[in-house]
Amino acid sequence: MPYPLDAAAVRSWCGLALEALGRERERIDAINVYPVADGDTGTNLYLTLESAARAVEAAFDGHTSAGTAPCLADAIGAMAHGALIGARGNSGTIVAQLLRGMTEVLAATDGSADALRRALRRAAAATYEAVAHPVEGTVLTVATAAADAAERAADGAAGAAGVARAAHEGARTALQATPGQLAVLGRAGVVDAGGCGLVALLGALADALSGEVSATPVAVRADAPLPEAAGCEVADGGAADGCGDPEGPAFEVIYLLEAGDAAVARLRTRLDGLGDSLVVVGGDGLWNVHVHVDDAGAAVEAGIEAGRPYRVRITHFGGASRTKEPAMTARAVVAVVPGAGLAGLCAEAGATPVAVRPGEPPASGELVQAIRQAHAREVMLLPNDPDLRHTAAAAAEQARTEGVRVALIPTRSAVQGIAALAVHEPERSFDEDVVAMTAAAGATRYAELAVAERQSWTMAGVCQAGDVLGLIDGDVVVIGSDLLRTAMTVLDRMLSAGGEMVTLVLGAEAPDALAERLERHVRERHLAVDTVVYEGGQHAAPLLIGVE
Repeated sequence: MPYPLDAAAVRSWCGLALEALGRERERIDAINVYPVADGDTGTNLYLTLESAARAVEAAFDGHTSAGTAPCLADAIGAMAHGALIGARGNSGTIVAQLLRGMTEVLAATDGSADALRRALRRAAAATYEAVAHPVEGTVLTVATAAADAAERAADGAAGAAGVARAAHEGARTALQATPGQLAVLGRAGVVDAGGCGLVALLGALADALSGEVSATPVAVRADAPLPEAAGCEVADGGAADGCGDPEGPAFEVIYLLEAGDAAVARLRTRLDGLGDSLVVVGGDGLWNVHVHVDDAGAAVEAGIEAGRPYRVRITHFGGASRTKEPAMTARAVVAVVPGAGLAGLCAEAGATPVAVRPGEPPASGELVQAIRQAHAREVMLLPNDPDLRHTAAAAAEQARTEGVRVALIPTRSAVQGIAALAVHEPERSFDEDVVAMTAAAGATRYAELAVAERQSWTMAGVCQAGDVLGLIDGDVVVIGSDLLRTAMTVLDRMLSAGGEMVTLVLGAEAPDALAERLERHVRERHLAVDTVVYEGGQHAAPLLIGVE
């Protein structure tokens, strides 16, 4: 029997969509030839929906603890927000915008069949608005066909379920036509990978509302017949034959951005001049930015000028790696870092950064995806946070099942990660490199300067809101009222046990003269100790200190 489109249906939709994309992930990856043949569209869509599902579960948990039940607006809003902050790649970013478009309509309705029709139409329009240069034969075309089919669906007892099923069928039909609309798909003999993921997503919605599960996959070869099905399937022999543009931009840059509408409009113009595949989605001060460029630093700098970028992800395509089977390197480093500045530093050093901000730790799936994007047979994983030990271990174990040799370097701070990265040498044997990087991290004492948010007990006594806390190796040892003086005290304590090198990582809120004053203090009070300074950027702590 049909189910109403309510909060419970959205929750079910998330679960079914995640299951469907989990089943289809590898097959969608295999047909990914546009806009870049990097073989990760299915994985990106799965991770995007995983973030959406977590957000919906969090919304339900919050209402349960309060003794209330979420409404449709709560659930669909959480799904859209989760997809926005967790969007991966071009396809994931577009799907996040599609969900946001649906939310704009459904959040103010009772989930009727007519509301779902209007929501699907708004979703299709929103995807076109997000893409700088829309191309037909892609997920955009499939979304429009789904909306068209939904509008043609007859009213009846099936209600919203009937509309969802019609949208799914319309999307499936449109998907099979994509090879004739986009030349790169026609040459490879496959349908659009992003559109294939959208068909799976709409099939999950239809299943959630109807209670009937579609299990047979849709063939994705251009010459295959159209079966009754929900997902995607690669015909024998695979599909992606390196038909993407090998001369395109070298980097994919993605980040979340806190900025106003006017600043984002200027950002769109600037990024459009830097590269291609530009997609900017979001609103109400929070945006997800995706672009392919040759100058990754310029793309990040444009975000810094527009507002506050974080969760910066930079992926190097590089020549042969833009085909279905990326060229594997011998060894790579994946590092979790706070702030865009450190992400850029790691990328320049050849590492794959996973940039995060406080309170939003990466999931194991995000780390697995970063390991995959490194395209290496051997990977050094730097969690740079003691709280990520289990998450990183789970990611390493998953990557090992996929044939990647992964070493988890026990870094507990970004400064330990910098020290480990500094001694990394791919030419050494794997075991020797692990020992050297682990030793460098272990030889680096780490400290952090933070500002207390509330009154609390610490190992150094009671602190008040606004106090400056000096933490050494994770424990509060100094409580002060001034960032500079507290930092000097922390440095003196750390260097009293010896040291040859001090590393300072400045957050965006650090005073302009802080680094200069601390360098002078070290030079005057501690002879033969060198100091190096890095910009951590937004969402890094006010000051990180490392002593080697």
